[in-house]
Amino acid sequence: MYRFAPAAELRDVTMRDGLQLTGKILATERKLEIIRTLVDLGVPALEVGSMARADKVPAMANTLEVIGELTAAELARCWVWVATPRHVEKAAAAGARNFQYCFSASNSHNEANIGRSTEVSLAAMPDAIDIARSVGGAVELCIATSFTCPFEGHVPADRVIEIANDERATGATDIVICDTLGQAVPLQVSSLIERVRAETPDRRVVFHGHDTWGMGVANTLAAISAGATMVDGSLGGLGGCPFAPGASGNTSSEDILFATRPDWFEPETLAALVTVSEGLLAELDEPMRSNTVQGARSNAGAFEWVL
Repeated sequence: MYRFAPAAELRDVTMRDGLQLTGKILATERKLEIIRTLVDLGVPALEVGSMARADKVPAMANTLEVIGELTAAELARCWVWVATPRHVEKAAAAGARNFQYCFSASNSHNEANIGRSTEVSLAAMPDAIDIARSVGGAVELCIATSFTCPFEGHVPADRVIEIANDERATGATDIVICDTLGQAVPLQVSSLIERVRAETPDRRVVFHGHDTWGMGVANTLAAISAGATMVDGSLGGLGGCPFAPGASGNTSSEDILFATRPDWFEPETLAALVTVSEGLLAELDEPMRSNTVQGARSNAGAFEWVL
């Protein structure tokens, strides 16, 4: 099956990052249907929503309703995006236990995305961790714009390492390194992931990539080879940050899975994912950006992955 080694888990972020730039809003019931379909197919982890303000990111307005309808077993595999201790408190009250506490390495993007400086976000992280721990939850340190910023340009790797080593982030179970704009190249990604593993506290390393410049899968494989054990993707390459001009969709979940071939991913699994992905993107009037989905619909019938 040509499984990629070392292995890494896929986290599908369609229901959060994937929906942020869409012009249509999915009902709670439709989100739950997609989440449960992905769980049943074997997707190890999912990002199911964001506590961002509904007036800023309307597609996330029903996140608490979605969390409230999920079972404890389902929530154990689900993550929610948060940016303040109050976000953690509200999401925890709804039932969430896994929190992705996110802010940007670059101050300008943090001001645009969250409305405060990076320093203020970092200073509030201990309170967010304490709230999560009080309900038996886990917090990720998620560093957006780890490579480039739409307002400041290149972000020095030393800046990311500095944040990762800040004592106020102590207690985070994972660290998420984000290529928010999709402008990084594989050697750049592997270099930073290697430094994070070697120079910062021992945490699970997650890579979050975008495919703006066509490097999504290559960067993801580079991250895995360098030590990332979880990688993010979205169905059909859907997604993008509304506060990051020039960013396109996430790396496609289907493309990542086709490249890595985890044990649970078979041609039948891909066929089911294609059905879900095509239906969702048609519903949202969004283009299909996954090369794997397009390949699965080709006429090369002798290839087992073609539908």
